[in-house]
Amino acid sequence: MGLFGLFNREKKESLDKGLEKTRESFFSKITKTFIGKSTIDDEVLDNLEEVLVTSDVGVETTLKIVKRIQDRVARDKYAGTSELNRFLKEEIIDLMAENKTADVKDFNHLENLPAKPYVIMVVGVNGVGKTTTIGKLAYQFKKAGKKVMLGAADTFRAAAVDQLTIWANRVDVPIVSQGMGADPASVAFDTVSSAVAQGVDVCIIDTAGRLHNKVHLMNELSKIHKVMQKVIPDAPHEILLVLDASTGQNAIEQARQFIAATEVNALALTKLDGTAKGGVVIGISDQFKIPVKYIGVGEKMEDLQLFDRTEFVSSLFNEN
Repeated sequence: MGLFGLFNREKKESLDKGLEKTRESFFSKITKTFIGKSTIDDEVLDNLEEVLVTSDVGVETTLKIVKRIQDRVARDKYAGTSELNRFLKEEIIDLMAENKTADVKDFNHLENLPAKPYVIMVVGVNGVGKTTTIGKLAYQFKKAGKKVMLGAADTFRAAAVDQLTIWANRVDVPIVSQGMGADPASVAFDTVSSAVAQGVDVCIIDTAGRLHNKVHLMNELSKIHKVMQKVIPDAPHEILLVLDASTGQNAIEQARQFIAATEVNALALTKLDGTAKGGVVIGISDQFKIPVKYIGVGEKMEDLQLFDRTEFVSSLFNEN
């Protein structure tokens, strides 16, 4: 069984509850596209385009989805508005599949982690839920029987170090910290070195979240890379970008800047339970071709879920 296992009933209920605001907003808008219509004509497609854009799917991704539905309707001349939900669901799932957003069964399971220690470097701006995501991720790994270590390399803010320390104590995992103002690369080096020496399975390193100077950010992350590779040549194995789904299109801009600064290869979308902007998950997946690996759908430890595109879209369309 993998890190998060298959979606059991409890996790499915958590996902449904977490997407409640997005689902209610989405379906309220979709219903209006059907009023007085029995067939999927140009007016329905125009209305659908507006719904997707205002649901934070993004203009570029919206145009792709509408074009796919338009082509599908052209192939099936008898398609009616009653089938639009099914078409939309299937096309979104297919689009996310093409964009490397894998289902839960496609991710490496715990027993198949490609390295020991498996080093995860976490990036993202302040306030997106980065520290909370690290804590919940550490909890999930530990719950699965793995030895976990945290590294507090976000030394720009004292609060960042303190918050991560609180999470380390809460989850009961060791943390490497040098305090505010320390060299982030030095913290990362010590963390990875300690992880190797202590036989740690998973090493999760926090980094600074400021974007005011992209060149500085790029240089800092590059330096962290290089010092970790002195200990483990292929570290970090995963660069996880944490984004706040409630910021909608701002999350897409943040993704663009971090992807330009470092080799992000996994995404986590937080705070889906507190927003009606869950459609941004679809847009981010499409625009950057980087897999959405985790989603946060609540405050409990278990509410950080391994992303499953089919379950996500089914929940969005209220299918149980």
